[in-house]
Amino acid sequence: MERQVYLEDVPYEEARQAFLKPFAGRLMPPETLPVTECCGRVTAAPIFARISSPHYHAAAMDGVAVAAKVTFGASETSPVRLTIGEDAFWVDTGDPLPPGTNAVIMVEDLHELPSGELEIIKAVSPWENVRLLGEDMVQTELILPANHRLRPVDLGAILAGGVTEIAVRRRPRVAILPTGTELVPPGKEPAPGEIIEFNSTIFAAQVREWGGEPVVHPITPDDYGLIKARVEQAAAEADVILVGAGSSAGSEDFSARIIGELGSVLVHGAATRPGKPVILGMVQGKPTIGVPGYPASAVLVLDLYLKPLLSSLLGLPSEEPPKVTARLARNITSPLGVDEFVRVKLGAVGPNLVATPLARGAALTTSLVRADGVLKVPRGSEGITAGSKVEVYLLRGETEIRGTVVAIGSHDLTLDIIANLLKEKYPKFTLSSAHVGSLGGLLALRRGEAHLAGTHLLDETTGEYNIPYLKRYLPGEEVYLITLVYREQGLLVLPGNPKGIKTLADLTRPDVTFINRQKGAGTRVLLDLALKEEGIDPHKIQGYEREEYTHTAVAAAVKSGAADVGLGVLSAARALGLDFIPWRAERYDLAVPAAHLDHPGVRAILDIIESREFKEQVTALGGYDVRDTGKIQWPRKGEEDARPAGTEN
Repeated sequence: MERQVYLEDVPYEEARQAFLKPFAGRLMPPETLPVTECCGRVTAAPIFARISSPHYHAAAMDGVAVAAKVTFGASETSPVRLTIGEDAFWVDTGDPLPPGTNAVIMVEDLHELPSGELEIIKAVSPWENVRLLGEDMVQTELILPANHRLRPVDLGAILAGGVTEIAVRRRPRVAILPTGTELVPPGKEPAPGEIIEFNSTIFAAQVREWGGEPVVHPITPDDYGLIKARVEQAAAEADVILVGAGSSAGSEDFSARIIGELGSVLVHGAATRPGKPVILGMVQGKPTIGVPGYPASAVLVLDLYLKPLLSSLLGLPSEEPPKVTARLARNITSPLGVDEFVRVKLGAVGPNLVATPLARGAALTTSLVRADGVLKVPRGSEGITAGSKVEVYLLRGETEIRGTVVAIGSHDLTLDIIANLLKEKYPKFTLSSAHVGSLGGLLALRRGEAHLAGTHLLDETTGEYNIPYLKRYLPGEEVYLITLVYREQGLLVLPGNPKGIKTLADLTRPDVTFINRQKGAGTRVLLDLALKEEGIDPHKIQGYEREEYTHTAVAAAVKSGAADVGLGVLSAARALGLDFIPWRAERYDLAVPAAHLDHPGVRAILDIIESREFKEQVTALGGYDVRDTGKIQWPRKGEEDARPAGTEN
């Protein structure tokens, strides 16, 4: 098969315009439905009131209906008496006014006499305490225009106007065609080289959210004729076609060729990252998108091109998500010539909203899940420096984001337990963890970018954990050091330890490959100190320069065969079914600036780590000791006034 190449590499604004222009003015046909089934649908025609609301003069209060003129002159010194059935008539709220009446006297303003007459000491005005006919809407009045997305309150107004069926735009049918011989359906255990097909589930949910009706087709293998037939079938049945994967320039990436043969390719390749290999075209007059296979690319492509298309077909304007201004926590480098969309975590730390960039791999689903927002690095820039103010388009509500506790620092699996318990017990708070190593966490505290930092830095001179580093990197700042756990560090190896690795000295063997932690990580500091103590040259360790940012990533590298051994905690080894060679225990602490101890989310976390439930779950992981969990290690009593951790009891 002849290898295809990108046809263009245009700015996404131009690509979007080229794609949307041929379909401008195209609207979905109407269908008539009961009003009760129309929430979220878009009106295809104006809706007029069939009756007035209310359609009679109605009492607005409980009391008596009267002709207002019979009450004139009533006062405390000259009360007026009314006779029930003659000039006063009992009514409840909502009752029609009896003939000849035009006002209602509230029951609390009435004094009933023994004779059965009613006495009033205050006159009422004509139409006082009355809902006039048509007060809400008048017969033939416009209730809602065309091209309006219906809300729950709209349905009530329509029914109040006596209308029970309305014309709404038919939902655009969006055919979703996953392609790829390597794909297997969810529920099937994937073999090496196979990938669970989940993109179509994401696509379908997005289509529903944006007002469309998804039609998911079976997985199609990389067979040119079969894919072409499926696209032709989709064009006959659907309003929009999404062809999943096959949009790059590989030998089995057929989408561009098929779309070109069956219709036309408008754009192949946009200057965005991710989402570069997008195909925008039409087949049999139907808008067609060749969606990249990597999920982060796919989600961005649908947001940039499918979302505005569906809005246009429904007669709705394209809407941008709300945005906020935040301070960037870390440098972002980006290539010139492309608009890069970077997903970020957000958290309010002191007066600042802080944006922490997430991993940018196009294949990563976790960055999609964890992201609070997206920022754009313009194509004329090579990046954005830390501390800069950036505009972030929100993916979550600002209230939820402001309930986020930001933890930046060393990785530990117990943070996941804290995050889950926090959401269970205190639903308005969320723990956001960014794993940049112990030293990176302390520097984030110094820059005011985090509420707390996990740290396990051993000082070579004193043999003490963390406190010397607080003094060095956060001098003069009031920071509390609270023990989370003691944990066992060790060597992670494949089951059965096929290489017979026992000590650090074995890492220098020519048949052993190692996977390291990043510079600044407490585990890396501990390793480098031990290598120095034992006189081991790190340059003799194959893989010493290869770095991962978490214990689980190290374990995954060993399990996959990318390395023979790594240094990590027992819980990571257990999680991935590896053998563990104990090496030494260490103390893992949380560093919390005093300024954040009153943050309700931080107080909630400190309460959680003191709980029996947390300690039981941590112990069950293996390799942890919770004997000092919650203990303040710094400041020490006598050196400074130590403030108790946790909420006040």
